[in-house]
This record gives sequence, C-alpha cells and structure tokens, in this order.
Amino acid sequence: MKLVTIDWLIIAAYFVMSLLIGLYYAKRAGRSTEEYFLSDRSMPWWLAGTSMVATTFAADTPLAVTEMVARNGVAGNWLWWSLLASGMLTVFFFARLWRRARVMTDVEFVELRYSGKPAAFLRGFRALYLGLPINLIIMGWVNLGMAKVLSGTLGLAKWQALALCLGITFIYSILSGFWGVVVTDAVQFVIAMVGSIALAVFAVQAVGGLASLKSRLAGVTPVGSTEPFGPDGAISLLPDGSAMWMLPVLTLAVYLGVNWWASWYPGAEPGGGGYIAQRIFSAKNEKHGLIATLWFNIAHYALRPWPWIIVALCSLVLYNGTTPNPETGKPDPAFGYVQVMNDYLPVGFRGLLLASFGAAYMSTIATQMNWGASYIVNDFYRRFVKREASEKHYVFASRVATLIIVLLSIVVTYYMNRITTGWELVLALGAGTGLVYILRWYWWRVNAWSEVAAMASALVVSLSLRQFEIFDAATPRGFAQQILVTVGITTVVWLVATFATAPEPMEKLVSFYRSVHPAGTWWRPVAREAGLPERTGEIGPNILNWLLGIMLVYSTLFGIGEIIFGRWIRVVSFVVVAVTAGTLMIWNLNRTGWAGLSEAEPQPSTIVAEGAD
Repeated sequence: MKLVTIDWLIIAAYFVMSLLIGLYYAKRAGRSTEEYFLSDRSMPWWLAGTSMVATTFAADTPLAVTEMVARNGVAGNWLWWSLLASGMLTVFFFARLWRRARVMTDVEFVELRYSGKPAAFLRGFRALYLGLPINLIIMGWVNLGMAKVLSGTLGLAKWQALALCLGITFIYSILSGFWGVVVTDAVQFVIAMVGSIALAVFAVQAVGGLASLKSRLAGVTPVGSTEPFGPDGAISLLPDGSAMWMLPVLTLAVYLGVNWWASWYPGAEPGGGGYIAQRIFSAKNEKHGLIATLWFNIAHYALRPWPWIIVALCSLVLYNGTTPNPETGKPDPAFGYVQVMNDYLPVGFRGLLLASFGAAYMSTIATQMNWGASYIVNDFYRRFVKREASEKHYVFASRVATLIIVLLSIVVTYYMNRITTGWELVLALGAGTGLVYILRWYWWRVNAWSEVAAMASALVVSLSLRQFEIFDAATPRGFAQQILVTVGITTVVWLVATFATAPEPMEKLVSFYRSVHPAGTWWRPVAREAGLPERTGEIGPNILNWLLGIMLVYSTLFGIGEIIFGRWIRVVSFVVVAVTAGTLMIWNLNRTGWAGLSEAEPQPSTIVAEGAD
C-alpha cells in the first residue's frame, strides 16, 4: 500500500492524540489503585459501555470474521453470535450484583463469596492464571492480527509492527490508568467504525454493487470445500442445507444450546467477569452498570459486525480465499480483508483505515494490559506478597506488572500463527466452568472447591482431548464435540466436588448475602439465618428482560442484514420485533426498578441495619 503525505498526517495525528490523552490523565491515575484500575467508580454508562465495545474490537477481529465468512459464509459468525445469551445474562442477572459487591476485580470476589484457605488459594491461582497465560493468549492473537495488517499493507516485519503499536499503547496505558484507557477507547471506537464502514463502501463498489455481489457469490466455493455456496448460501443469516459446516445438528446445538452458558470467554463470561466486570465496577451506580452492559451487547452483536462481513464477502468474490500471507506465502483467507485495503482504498482513506486498525488494536491491548495488571497486583502481589504498603507503591507495582505483561505477550505472539486458533483454545479451556460462575450468585451451596474443581477439570480435559487428538478440533464439528465432552465431564466433576465438601460457613454466607443481597429461593436458609427478607420477585422480570434483550439484538442484527441485501418484507418483520422487544424491556425495567429493588423495598444497607437490630 502506497501512502502519501495526507495519509501519514492522519496516522500521526491519531498517535499524538492517544499520547495527549494519556498525559492528561497521568496525574489522576497516580492517586490510588482504585483510581488507576477503576476511575474511582465514577464512570458514566455511555463511556463504560463504549469502552466494552471498543475493547472487543481489535485488529484481529475483522480478519477472523473474514476467515469465518470465507469458510462458512455469513452463518459462520454463529461461533460468536451464539454468545449473546450469555451477554444478556450479565445485563439483567449480574451487572447490578457486580456493582453492589464493590470489589476491584472479579477475582477479588472469590474471597467475598468464599472463606478460608481454599478461597485464598483460588483467588491467587485465578489471578495468575487469568492475568498471565489466558491474558497472554488473548494479547498474542491481537498482536498477531495487527502484525498481519501492517505487514500486508506496509510490508513491515512482524516485530517492527509490534514495536510501534505496542510501545505507544504501553506508554499511554501506564501513564493514564483506567481513565486514559476508557476515554481513548471511546475515541478509538469512533475512528475504527468510520474506517471499517468506509472500507465496506469501497469494497462493494469494487464488485459492482450489492446486486452484483449477491449474484457472484452464488458461484464462489467456500475455502476448504468443493461445492459452491449456491443461491443466497453465502449471505444466509441462519444455517441451512448449504451451510454444511453446521451439519450434523450437533454443531448448531452446541453453539446455541450449550456454549453460551457453559463456556468462559472474555467479554461473554457466564455470570459476567473480566474486563466487562471491571467496567461495571467503574460505573457510577447499579443503573449505569446495567445500561453500560446493555449498550455493549447491542453495539457488539447488532451494530458493529456488518461492515466486516460485507468486506469479507467482497474479498471472497475478488480473491476466493487465495490471498497469500506475506510471511509464509501460503493462501490465507483472513488476508482477503487486508488485500481489499491494498487494492481499492483511495488516497486519504488509506491513512484513515490504518489509523482505525491502530485504534482497534490499541483499545484492546490497553485494556488487556490494565486488566491483567489488576489481577497480578490486587489479587496476588497485594494479597499475598506485600500486604501493607502505600497506594503509590501499588500504582508503581501496577506499572511494572504492565511492562512484564507486554514483554511476555511478545513471546507468545512469536509462537502463534492463526488467530482463530487462539479463540478456540480459550473457549476450550473455559468449557464447563460457566455454570458454576452463574450459580455461585444464586445458590448458597456452591463453595470454593466447586470453582477449583471446574477450572482444573476444564483445563485437564480440554488439553488432553487436544493432545491425543480425540476429535478434529480444526473442524466445526470436531470443535463442537470437544466442547460438549469437556462441558459434560467438567460439570459432573464440580457438582461431585460441591457435595463431597463442606459448604461455606454460615457466617460467611450471611455476610455475603447482606453485602450483595442476591435474589432467588436458593438463598432461603441464609436469608432466614440473617433475618432478612428473600428477594423472590426479581427472577421472573429478569428472565423476561433477558428474553426481550435477546430478541431485540438478534432482530436488529438480522434487520440490518436484510436492509443491506434489500429483502424489505423481512425488514419490516424484524423492525416490529425489535421495537416491541425494546419497548417492553424498558417498561419492565421502569416497573421493577433499574437497580433491581422496587421503590417500596428498602435498599440493602437499610435492610442490613434493620436485620442487625
């Protein structure tokens, strides 16, 4: 890709802006670890929610979507679209509880919920496990995605590309802490979306318009297949007979019926967690936390994917998955996205697109740096290594931890060669743990050993299945089989561990119940012991809102797709469903209270005081 002066000025302006934001918030970030990691819990919903969206949009994301579409058509995106149900669970069942817990990380929650040495071990282990290997795998595929973009457009070597983007992100991240990360996220999200929409427009022009795109796709053969897509097969929103990768029914059943509640995955954790929970903690109050998470799910699943998908479809028509990887020389369907940038972007837009990729990359990497450092410092170093030190000391330790994470991520990137492999590995490692993360909020009997057993079983089973190649994890069917087996074994293991070990002490359960006051009848023994009323009226409205939220997002997602491809009768149906679902959801939230408490019901702090009397 040839850049002219205007392109370089656009790229330079973006990097200067990012550094200026970091400098602006530098002094504020150094006050305390709560300021450095949570912006002193003062974040408005729109900023927290947009930061969630920006964090899940990295340079690797459009490349991975391009690879999915090249192999399986638009329906290939159900690998991640299926996780919406988990995201909506977080909105209505967990966002308010997370904010009410007032912890700094979701790992710290472990010692709020459990007690004794098992809880301490679990907290330390999860801090290191999530903060290092899992975080580094994520950073590895994000680094790899950006390196592919820069090597494919500017001809930069992988390490030159990483040094540039990783270095600038590191500087503003350690300077500004969470405020700088979130504010930069918001700006980066706008730049990244403008860039991806512009590329989609130019890609459609290159294939002769949308009508031409549809007709030409019918004769295109998916990567790895011998049969062409056929009429509408590539643009089908739902798996049908032409989507052979979804057959047998097992594959679709695992994605839609199991994956969303059973597997832990960053940004779509059952029960919330990770950097989504971090932004909920930073919100002004429970209502802001809920709205932030709702906005994230709408934008993430419904509004953002289509520019990537359109470019991916155009790349199929233009190159049919044969674009070579600049480093290996072998065909790499993910590089179709980059090749469209090289071949069809006019002057000026080239700089904008590269700046948008930099924005997408830096928003995610900055979060991974800050999020991983919060685990290492708050949940390991401060908890087990140096318990009594000044806030300035812990802020300095956080910056050192960030540097260590950056250096290790470069090592991981060196050994990684396929983006979707990282996605699948993280999904497999978390398979089966999701249910325990959901039930620990709603069932008093879950204890620390439940989580330990779930994590250990998922790790051992998933790695064993890969090591001995029981299933062909490289295929959708084999991957679904691996997930199903891991979930089944892990669920049995953690349930056995739960009933084979003693429950948490009643005083600990009472303390947790008074702090968070979760809903549901499965807390009845604890509520009676605490002398507090049960909150049994929330579950029904939450289930209704959850279903309405899923309807709202999928209808919006499908409706936008039908608008793009001109199928107007279907558009009307999806618009009606989306508007109806959204209206009913808002009505129900206004009726029951955005904070999950009816206006007549005392707030938790008042209830606790009355119970104490």
